[in-house]
Amino acid sequence: MLAARFYEVGRPLALEEIPTPTPGPGEVLIRVRACGVCGSDIHIAYEGVTPTAFTPITLGHEPSGEVAELGPGVEGLALGDRVVACCFFVCGSCPNCLGGNQQVCLERRCIGIQAEGAMAEYLLVPAANLVPLPGQVPFSQGAIITDAVATPFHALTAVGKLRPGETVAVFGCGGLGIHGVQLARLGGAAKVIAVDIRPAVLERALASGADVAIDASRQEVAPAILEATNGLGVDLAVELVGAQVTIAQAVDCLRVGGRAAVAGLGPDPITLPPPTTFVRRENSLLGSYGFTTSEIGTLVDLVASGKLDLSGSISLTLPLTQVNQAMDMLHQKTGDPVRIVVEP
Repeated sequence: MLAARFYEVGRPLALEEIPTPTPGPGEVLIRVRACGVCGSDIHIAYEGVTPTAFTPITLGHEPSGEVAELGPGVEGLALGDRVVACCFFVCGSCPNCLGGNQQVCLERRCIGIQAEGAMAEYLLVPAANLVPLPGQVPFSQGAIITDAVATPFHALTAVGKLRPGETVAVFGCGGLGIHGVQLARLGGAAKVIAVDIRPAVLERALASGADVAIDASRQEVAPAILEATNGLGVDLAVELVGAQVTIAQAVDCLRVGGRAAVAGLGPDPITLPPPTTFVRRENSLLGSYGFTTSEIGTLVDLVASGKLDLSGSISLTLPLTQVNQAMDMLHQKTGDPVRIVVEP
């Protein structure tokens, strides 16, 4: 099968023919129909921020496709079934898995980082990782649900505990944050504030349901948010950039008793206000990583029912043979893409 292989930082992915895997017990071979290109792929291939477990490795962790082959013991699936896959391989028996937090499994592996990924014609995954994809949901949209939509959903709901009527600030409104804006609105937020440094992205956020757009390159963020909230601050800030400055801004804009959920990944340390301020305001700073298979299923249902509209989320679709062009465009943010998808 054809696969996009990562060898080293700064080197284009190599399109190579490698053996098609054979499913073992409990596993399913998926014929990949679409794979989203994610910022995490950029962290690996261009920046070296995220090391892979081995090289060469096939990148890609946002897959959708069709069941091509069933391993021994797999039930409830048939050849040709449309599916999406959660990227995390988990043990199912550690305290975190047993507590319903498979995204932080103590033995967690992620496809495209610690296991072979989905930028290929076929992908091997455990059957437990699969979620049915209804026919009315395009494969491209199904693919990005598995991370670009699921990551902000987990940050808002499972970690941030969004409640109807609250005020939410979304820091970084690109491929993750634009869905954070939509999901905050869908979750009942009374006011959604979008924060970014790109005017086109902020315009898109307003069109997607944000009430207020703040250009952090032109305004002091915390004072602008205080003005937009009558001096109170926000109940919940969701940070999707992973930068020291945006995490600090997310904390600074909280109301007394407010929460900041940080899902962005970056190498710099987090800075906080002095304890005399942070403690007396009883603010919470929460890390938010990944998502669960169940959350992906919820999002698929929301898209299939028409409650969540992802029709504007696919900026460009390219064949797998043009994967390096797709990666370059995301890295350079050419055209301010939401999500770029490759199709084998």
